[in-house]
Amino acid sequence: MLSTLSRKILMCATGLFLSFFLLIHFLGNLQLFLPQEQAHLQFNAYSHFLSGNIIIKIVSYVLYTSIIVHAVDGLIITLRNRKSGGNYRTDNRKRASTWASRNMGILGTLILIFLVIHFQNFWYVYKFGNLPLDDNGNKDLYILVITVFKEWWYVLIYVASMIALCYHLIHGIQSAVRTLGVFHPKFVRWFKNAGIAYSLIICCGFALMPIYIFFTNR
Repeated sequence: MLSTLSRKILMCATGLFLSFFLLIHFLGNLQLFLPQEQAHLQFNAYSHFLSGNIIIKIVSYVLYTSIIVHAVDGLIITLRNRKSGGNYRTDNRKRASTWASRNMGILGTLILIFLVIHFQNFWYVYKFGNLPLDDNGNKDLYILVITVFKEWWYVLIYVASMIALCYHLIHGIQSAVRTLGVFHPKFVRWFKNAGIAYSLIICCGFALMPIYIFFTNR
């Protein structure tokens, strides 16, 4: 059985990998902001390339494993902390901690629920659904994205999930680098500001995508 420290290190490592993957996913999805005709074919070609690349497939398996390990480790650590009485509600450390740090379990659960919905709406349909083909013969994922993001309720869920993700990232990045021993006192403010900036850019960027599509495809 892994110790709590080992689980924290593993959770930090998977969390940092997931944070890096978010950046790659974000950069790829920026194509949705291109003019509609260009975005249509280019986004589908990009999706086709990812689905047929063996290296990307290997990375995707690492991604799925990281999500599961990160979620399970977070749950186990939270339960252990509560069992030992080491949570913020009983030790009156609220003044020395942030709201996000006290609610990482709740934030993580909300993000996990969103991921299940997100995978079902996009990944599952792309892999196993009967999507039409675009003019270049690629599966028309772009049309699926447009169709889903035309639903106001899904846009609200997406934006709310990005807010939860932002809080989760802000605390998670700082906690990860501290746990891994690279949080040198001389660079505390730099790490904090860099983590906040990264979290805001990624999450605001993702949140703007469904909003942009919703209002430009009426």
